[in-house]
Amino acid sequence: MKRSILAVAVLGVLPVISHAQSSVTLYGIVDAGVLYTSKTANAAGQNIGKTFAFSDSGVAPSIFGISGKEDLGGGLQAVFKIENGFSPANGGLNLSNGNFFGRQAYVGLSGNFGQIKAGLQFSPFVYALYENDARGFANFGDVQSFYGGSVLTTGVYNSNAISYTTPKIANLEGNVMLALGGKAGDFQAGRQYSASLKYDDGTLMVNSAIYDGNSGGTVNTPIPSTVAFVGRMLGATYRFDSLSVHAVFVNFKVAGSTNNYVYGGGIDYFVLPQLELNGGVWVSSDRNHTENHSLLTAIGAEYFLTKRTTLYTQVGVVNNHGAANTGLSVSYPGAFLGVQGTTVGLNAGIRHIF
Repeated sequence: MKRSILAVAVLGVLPVISHAQSSVTLYGIVDAGVLYTSKTANAAGQNIGKTFAFSDSGVAPSIFGISGKEDLGGGLQAVFKIENGFSPANGGLNLSNGNFFGRQAYVGLSGNFGQIKAGLQFSPFVYALYENDARGFANFGDVQSFYGGSVLTTGVYNSNAISYTTPKIANLEGNVMLALGGKAGDFQAGRQYSASLKYDDGTLMVNSAIYDGNSGGTVNTPIPSTVAFVGRMLGATYRFDSLSVHAVFVNFKVAGSTNNYVYGGGIDYFVLPQLELNGGVWVSSDRNHTENHSLLTAIGAEYFLTKRTTLYTQVGVVNNHGAANTGLSVSYPGAFLGVQGTTVGLNAGIRHIF
């Protein structure tokens, strides 16, 4: 989330700030630690042994970005965001679609009518999954392990996208997105759309979402994001003061490949204001070939030294049967996909938010 092109920030942003009611925020996360896994998959999905390695983005993506808004009057605002994913290990691009601002890059309008955004953005399907994941997309032992193993990044980073989010009415909020493939003569090639509907009264939250993406189009990034697949999810969260209970069902149906059903649940508990514990269990089954199934369980602890700096540790176990390839970590290549049998993993590190 953070950083810039300081030349743009200085030469382009400051004059706007001085002449209009605007704000620009530089933000980010740096996350680094170590990772151990008892098994490691190679490109062919075979076990090549144990791993003990430096791990970046162990519990949160390392990112920097710039976001901003301008008051246009009458409750209307112009908004924008550009966001990069990077690796503290070597300074290279990471956890994005391979481009410099490969996580988010959009401009839009926000007001009483809701919000409209145009540009690279996350889909409503991904937002809904995040909100109902017991481990909050911890990058290790969470529902992302099934997402990545099924369709990689399709639906996460949506290029050429236009979205609309409704205002909250009677505790309901909707979100729709259309991403255009941009191929001349074939409007369906690379077309992606997604929608979600959420009910949240502060105690109970229920989310439902769909995603439908076609292959093809003109999107050409280092990590393909136009794999044809249909996603469906239904999730619920119930909050008891410092304790939250989560449950989720997800279906990843990939054209010509798997049709994975994932059932999961878990808890998130602030034992102390500075100590958070969470854990989850997920079961997956490929409905096309039921011999392909997996079980994943993980627990994590975060200790907040300050509001910005956190120490963390996580332990996970995954068991794969048949051709199931659920991994433990979406941020480390060797643990992104799993191998047959049982794999145990652990990571620990430090995260700083600015």
